[in-house]
Amino acid sequence: MLIEKFIAHIARKKNAAYLQFSPRVSHTIPRKRSDTPLLLYVHVPFCEELCPYCSFNRVVFDEALARPYFEALRKEVLMYKDLGYDFGALYVGGGTPTILIDELANTVELIKKTYRIMEVSVETNPNHLTDANIGILKEIGVNRLSVGVQTFDDGLLKTIGRYHKYGSGEEIAERLRSTQGKFNTLNADMIFNFPTQTMAILEEDLSRLTGLKVDQITYYPLMVSDYTKGVMSEKVGAVKYGRGREFYMRITDRLASLYDPTTAWCFSRADGMIDEYVVNYEEYAGLGSGSIGYIGGNVYANTFDIVDYVRRIGRGEFPVVAKRECSIKERLLYDFLMKLFGLHLDLTELGRKYGEEADEYLRWEIAFFKAVGGLEQREHILSLTKKGQYYWVIMMREFFIGVNNFRDYCREIAQLSSHSH
Repeated sequence: MLIEKFIAHIARKKNAAYLQFSPRVSHTIPRKRSDTPLLLYVHVPFCEELCPYCSFNRVVFDEALARPYFEALRKEVLMYKDLGYDFGALYVGGGTPTILIDELANTVELIKKTYRIMEVSVETNPNHLTDANIGILKEIGVNRLSVGVQTFDDGLLKTIGRYHKYGSGEEIAERLRSTQGKFNTLNADMIFNFPTQTMAILEEDLSRLTGLKVDQITYYPLMVSDYTKGVMSEKVGAVKYGRGREFYMRITDRLASLYDPTTAWCFSRADGMIDEYVVNYEEYAGLGSGSIGYIGGNVYANTFDIVDYVRRIGRGEFPVVAKRECSIKERLLYDFLMKLFGLHLDLTELGRKYGEEADEYLRWEIAFFKAVGGLEQREHILSLTKKGQYYWVIMMREFFIGVNNFRDYCREIAQLSSHSH
C-alpha cells in the first residue's frame, strides 16, 4: 500500500509538471515530417446526459449547434490532408458520437475517402444500440464498437444518473447480447471503484460480463479531475483510491479464464483495436472541440468553446489554443508509460527511435520498478508482472486525472474567451 501511494504521489507530481502548456507559442500544426504510423482521433462533444464523473469536453445535445459542428469537423479533416498527413486508423470518441448518426456517417465516409484508414472504432451508449444505428455503423465500416456500460447494477446506475436514459442493467445486457457478433470487436466500457460500489456489486457485474462473453472489456478505475471531485462527492460520495487494488485483483482473477490482458485494464478474447490507442499508435492527431493530439513530440489541445471552434475552422485556421513541445526525457517517459501499459517494452526499438543511450535516460525508473517487483526483463524486452499491472493502472489513472485537470484549465480559457467576445 505504501509503494502504491508513493507511485501515485510521484506520478501526480510529474504529470502536473508535464501538463503545463503555453498559450503563447505558435498554434499551427506542423507539416507531416516522418513515417510514424498515425491515428486520427475525432471528438464529438454532445451527450443526452452529462455524467458527474466525466471530464471530457461535453455539452448537452443541441441539434442547432451539433450540425454546424459536424460540418466544421469535416473541414478540419481536410486541413490535415493539405499538410501531407495520412492516417492508418480512426477513433471517434465523445461525448456520444452516435448522437446524430447521419452526420457521423458522412464524417466517417469522408475520412475513409481521404485517408488510408484500416480500422475504425466508435464509442456509443446502450440506448443507441438499435437495429437502424447498427446497420449504419456496419455500412460505414466500423470494426470496433465500444459501449459505455459502467455497471449493470440498477442502484448504482441511478446514483450516477444513467438509469433513466440508458435503461436497467438487464436492458443494457440484452442490448449487448443482441449486438454481439455484429462487429469484429464489441467492447464493454466498465468502471470500478465508484464510492458506493461494493465487492458484491462488482462480482455481479463480472458474472454478467462473463455470461455475455463480449469480445472485449475495458475496466477503468474511477478517474476524477479536481473539478469533478466536488460534483462526485455531492452526487455519489467521496472517492477512495485505496480500495482500488482489491477491486482490480478480483477483476483480473475473474476474467483470466476467458480473456487475455491487452493492456493493464483492457481484456480481450481476440486481437483487435483497443480504447487506449496511444499504445498502438505513437502519434495521433486530435480533431474536434476539446480534443488533444500528440504529433512530432508536440502535445496540443483544440479550443473547448464549440462556437469558437466552428468560427476558427470557418476562417480556415487550426483551432489549437494550447501547445507544448516535449523534451527527449519527457518523450521517453511517455513511451515508457504507454508501451508498458500495453504490457511490454522493447528497449532495442526505443534505442532505434531515440539513440543508443535511450534506456540510460530511464535507468532509475526501470531500476525502481524492478526493485518493487513490477517489471521483469528478458534480454531486451521489459514486461509487467501481475503486481506491475496494477502499478501501471495507478500511473495511468494519475496520467488521465492530470489530463482531465488540463481539460478543466482549457474549459476555463474557453469560458473567459467566450465572455470577452
